[in-house]
Amino acid sequence: MGKKKFSRKLKFAIGCGIAVLVIVAGLVGAKTLIASSKKDNTVYTVKKESYENVIEIAGTVAAAEQQTLQALSAGTVLGVYVQKGDKVKEGDIIIQLDDTEQEYNLAKLDYSMASSRVSGSQMELALQKKQRLSLLQKIEDRKVKATFNGIIADLDVSVGDSLEAKDSVGVLVNVDYLIAEVEIAETDVSKLKTGQKVEFTFPAYDGTVEGSVVSWPAIGEVTSRGATVVKVKIRIDEYPEEILPNFSFTGKIRITDPVENLIVESYAIARENGQAYVQLASTGEKINVKVSSYGNGYVKIEEGLSGGEVLKAQSAPKNSGGSRSRPGGSSGGKNSSGGGPGGTPGGNSIPIGGPPM
Repeated sequence: MGKKKFSRKLKFAIGCGIAVLVIVAGLVGAKTLIASSKKDNTVYTVKKESYENVIEIAGTVAAAEQQTLQALSAGTVLGVYVQKGDKVKEGDIIIQLDDTEQEYNLAKLDYSMASSRVSGSQMELALQKKQRLSLLQKIEDRKVKATFNGIIADLDVSVGDSLEAKDSVGVLVNVDYLIAEVEIAETDVSKLKTGQKVEFTFPAYDGTVEGSVVSWPAIGEVTSRGATVVKVKIRIDEYPEEILPNFSFTGKIRITDPVENLIVESYAIARENGQAYVQLASTGEKINVKVSSYGNGYVKIEEGLSGGEVLKAQSAPKNSGGSRSRPGGSSGGKNSSGGGPGGTPGGNSIPIGGPPM
């Protein structure tokens, strides 16, 4: 009787063990089937990513030359010979102040000098010659002249106005080209070269405007933020008429030309006898490729593809509680540094999606 009970218990235990093994095998098989199905349905697209090496900048542009039109001495305006928007040449008289008193003093001195020549007083004559130069300068100061070729950007004065010395009445600008001075972090100065291409973006203009690096001093400056910077001069020779002096911009100094990389998730790559290959999702065609590592979960295609191909998954991503992607999550990146007014100059960022390994 005891032997029969033991036999039944043994059979029951064996049956339970077999059942457990069947369940485990079923779960493993189902998991494998799901993973295989997931892999078969997953595709990856080969993307093009642009990698840039630039220094980012910001600021405002200024006219090539600018003159504030102001009276050098007090007086009444006798003549205004230009209007806002007029073109003038260097030396042109823009405003004439009353110089009657100065002309009278000059004529009176000339009369005295004639008498001195007759009397033969050489010392007195020498003093009068110096006095005459002073009077001529006072007459010259009654005129406001253009110091360069340019355009009258602003003018607010009329005949009969009474001006005091240093009163500002207008602005003359030379807009043959525009200039800008931007702050560059000390860590980026070694990357600069004269003639480097600069790309500007203006809120007032839809496209981009090109300029070039002109110069920078041999000494840095410490800003109020405590950062050490160098002020770099940039020039724009050709620009659209929508851009005016004092317009704001953002931009970048291009250190090297952009590099375009082909990238794809590493799960699209398989290997056979040491040779990497991919498989087109549409036809199943196998294509041998040469690849290198490119950030987390991505590879760079060195040879074999041209971009845009849709590839079958060769392995399934591991489920780690979240999606596996490159830092940044999108294509198109840059290696940049620099800064502008109001922020800390400098700072580096890796390409969006991760750096080349």
